[in-house]
Parts: sequence; C-alpha cells; structure tokens
Amino acid sequence: MSILINKNTKVITQGITGKTGQFHTLQCLKYAFGKDCFLAGVNPKKAGEVFEGIPVFASVSEAKEKVQASVSVIYVPPFAASKAIIEAIDAEIDLIICITEGIPVKDMLYVKNYMLKKKSKSLILGPNCPGLITPDEIKIGIMPGHIHKKGRIGVVSRSGTLTYEAVAQLTDIGLGQSSAVGIGGDPINGLKHLDILKLFNDDVDTDAVIMIGEIGGTDEEEAAAWAKINMKKPVVGFIAGVTAPPGKRMGHAGAIISGGKGTAENKLNAMEDAGMQITKNPSELGKIIKRLV
Repeated sequence: MSILINKNTKVITQGITGKTGQFHTLQCLKYAFGKDCFLAGVNPKKAGEVFEGIPVFASVSEAKEKVQASVSVIYVPPFAASKAIIEAIDAEIDLIICITEGIPVKDMLYVKNYMLKKKSKSLILGPNCPGLITPDEIKIGIMPGHIHKKGRIGVVSRSGTLTYEAVAQLTDIGLGQSSAVGIGGDPINGLKHLDILKLFNDDVDTDAVIMIGEIGGTDEEEAAAWAKINMKKPVVGFIAGVTAPPGKRMGHAGAIISGGKGTAENKLNAMEDAGMQITKNPSELGKIIKRLV
C-alpha cells in the first residue's frame, strides 16, 4: 500500500513535448513500473505526435478519456502553468502534480479561487515541487529514483533537496520509504504537511514519518496541532532556516516570516509540543527515526 500513487496509476504529462517534460518523462518511464503508468501527453499544437510510444493529445480531457488517467504532471513554463492546472481541473483529474517553478503568486491565487468556485475535488501537489514517489512502483516528478528504497517510512517535505537527504539516509540504514512527497515551497500551493500526515496516518504500510519544513507561513504549526491529537505514528521533524537573519527572505518564495509568525523556533516548539521528535541537524533524521521503529 502507498499514498496517492502506486504501480496501477495512469498518468498524463502536460508539456511532454518540451525539453524538461521529455527528459523527466523518460526518467520516469525507466523507473520500475513506469512504462505501464505514463500513457498520454498533452500539447494542443502537437497533437498526433508520439514520444517514446506515448501519444500526444490536444487536451487533457481528450487524453483522460483515451487512457482513463487519474493523475496529470505539469512541466509547462511559468507563464502558461496556471492555465495548464485549470485545464486539468476542468477535466476532473484526481491528482494534479505541478513541477513548474516561478509561477506568479497572482496566478496561483486565481487557481485557488477557481477551484473554490468550481467546488473541484481535484488535489494539487505543488507548484515548485519535485513530485512524489512510491519506491519500486512509480515516480512522478524530478526526484532521483536510485536513492529510494521500498520501506515503511513516509517522508513529507517543503524542500526538494532535503527530501533527497532524508530519503538517502533512510535507504542507507535499510529502512526505506513507503512514499516520499515533496509539497513545494511556494506561498500558495496545494497539499500541505497536514494533508500528507493524515494520509500517512491512515496508511497501514507506513510505520513512521519524517516531516521537513521551512521558515515562513504556519503550515507546520497547523500540522503539529492536528498531530498532537490525532497522529498515531512517530514523527521526526526538522525545520530549515534556524539561522536565517531576521527580516531576510531565505530559500523558497514561501519562506517569509511576517507578524511574528513562521519562525523556525515557533515551528520547532509546536512540533515538540505535539510529541514529535525534533532535530536541528538534518544529518540526524535517519538515526532518530531508526530509534523509534
């Protein structure tokens, strides 16, 4: 079992004819059961073309109808990415994974409001995220597949690089991952730490979770408040940005501290109060989780 995706997931790639879309789709195709999962691409100007055996359609709705896909991954440039997300929403795709970095905040505000008006049931992962992976089954996104190993530890992170760090540690000590999810670091995004914690909490094949956050916003505090009452599994937490100078934006666009909220210390305190095992040294994540499982 896993969360969100598995070897039976059927995927559409929006932007499959671009350099980035082609490169990462090819890497995903090479990974485990990927050839059975990536079944269609979308580019309205290049419909009828074929990439590595994958047919390209003019629209997401057409591609979904032809291959019965439930997931779409987006590699469209920033200026057009919000339109690509909305097209997937209109096609009622279950999970929309947006890898694109640099989408204007106003564009994502429009997407959020559009979803509310439509009462859309689609889930969005990202934007500005590495995607997600269920090891030895399927990866959707840009993460390096070779560092992952099938196991029973869930990983959720705002930082792509720190996702890879946690995953590599879990692989090196033989624990592996049930699923690893990069939620992205933009100020307006889709799935949050809280959403992923809930999924891991309900997943019978996940024994514990590594949760990695960053300064800025209150998402981690909200996840910790829920976990304090509801989480049944051990959680090890880390927050990037402990040494960030006051008033300076660090890293992702969402790493903005305002109104005295969103500091690393506030987040770490909330996580510790929720019963999570916290560390200020990311190199210790694997060691701590091993002691708990």
